[in-house]
Amino acid sequence: MVTINGEPKEVAGKSVLEVLASMDLDPKRSAVMIGGEILPKAEYEKTLKDGDEVDIVGFVGGG
Repeated sequence: MVTINGEPKEVAGKSVLEVLASMDLDPKRSAVMIGGEILPKAEYEKTLKDGDEVDIVGFVGGG
């Protein structure tokens, strides 16, 4: 079980990119933290594991 933005999700074993895609978020417009540490975009292939605490923020343009 992985906690994403405070909610438990069954995504252990999936990559950050797979999770972003399932949430309809563009990796280029998203920021991801795992365990309080910012994950560099170059590491979005990283596989999530049980117990990970993930925060995801999607950036939206507007004016």
